[in-house]
Amino acid sequence: MNNDNKRIFNVGVLGIGDISDVYINNLKKYGDILHVLGCAGRSLEKAQAKAAQHGIPRAYADSDALLADADIDIVLNLTVPGVHAPLNLAALHAGKHVYTEKPLAGTFADSQLIMDLAKQKGLYVGSAPDTFMGGRLQSCRRVMDEGLIGDIVGASAFVVSHGQEWFHPNPDFIYKDGAGPLLDIGPYYMVALLALLGPVQHCSAMSSRAFETRAVEGGPLRGDTIEVDVDTHITGTMEFASGAIGTFITSFDVWDSELPRMEIYGTKGTLCMSDIDPLDGPNLFGGKLLFRTRDNYRWKGMPRDPAARASEWIELPCEHPFNSTSHAENSRGIGLVDMAHAIRQQRQERASGAMALHSLELMEGLLWSARARQFCELKTTFERPAPLPVDFPASE
Repeated sequence: MNNDNKRIFNVGVLGIGDISDVYINNLKKYGDILHVLGCAGRSLEKAQAKAAQHGIPRAYADSDALLADADIDIVLNLTVPGVHAPLNLAALHAGKHVYTEKPLAGTFADSQLIMDLAKQKGLYVGSAPDTFMGGRLQSCRRVMDEGLIGDIVGASAFVVSHGQEWFHPNPDFIYKDGAGPLLDIGPYYMVALLALLGPVQHCSAMSSRAFETRAVEGGPLRGDTIEVDVDTHITGTMEFASGAIGTFITSFDVWDSELPRMEIYGTKGTLCMSDIDPLDGPNLFGGKLLFRTRDNYRWKGMPRDPAARASEWIELPCEHPFNSTSHAENSRGIGLVDMAHAIRQQRQERASGAMALHSLELMEGLLWSARARQFCELKTTFERPAPLPVDFPASE
């Protein structure tokens, strides 16, 4: 393929559900490097409607037709997770680079096949989530890299709620194999930890489920019963290659919590992301980043009033782009933009397939550990993504 630094890559979108609108609208902002050339869904009529909606030149009857188009350089796979593996493999066999929604594949074994094939063919594979490239987590990375909280001792992440049957229109799949709290929303938090702290060497976990069945609480299926096939409360620990120790709790069995979404602990201070909504946190691009060090730490005479104590945290300003705190307005797709620049420059992409592979091995390892009551040693690793420049993509 041509590696001209001015090259514009043609993107073919597989999967044209609601999330495709977010991706396509965001990619339109980067026409100097990406051009959405075509799309395919479950029927030609739906593809044509989506193409007309967004001014996309080509609509295809199916995925085979899109993959057969020699003008497509990168496949953006937004299909359901169950078909990620065959479609990502087919795209690579067709000579296309791939950027896929999470997960890379339904299993670690299938994900490994994807990465092996990409290496064999010299093609790039990138994977969501790319929320770690957002303003808050990049500010967190800057503080860590500048040594402001010292050597990293550990980290914790908490994503706890009482499930998605309260708001999801069709929540049944969330309680089946391949989902559950760890594999459904957990990847946002797991990838955030990996992007900040690097690869994990060992992990362990315990898990349980509070309910064998759950009732759908809202939407068109309200009152229906869901059979729960997966554990819904998982507590895990991770030993990073850096020596830091991580704690991760993910649950659909918690009615409410005052836990922060994520914290990073260093020898000189702490970084805290304390969102109120249990579904907010590293699954968003922005948010507040709180900072505390020895200089504003008090023990004797520490106020008893939680509000007064909380006020002693310093809120760090965010100079980085992609800092939206809105669920409706987000920057999904910047990982693909970065991957296109990486292909031009022949460098490592930030939202890499290698990190996605490691993340899936880690999450499967936690579930295996909980069943086997043993530590799990991870076999894969990855290159920790470089910090995102404040003026991205102008500096690329």
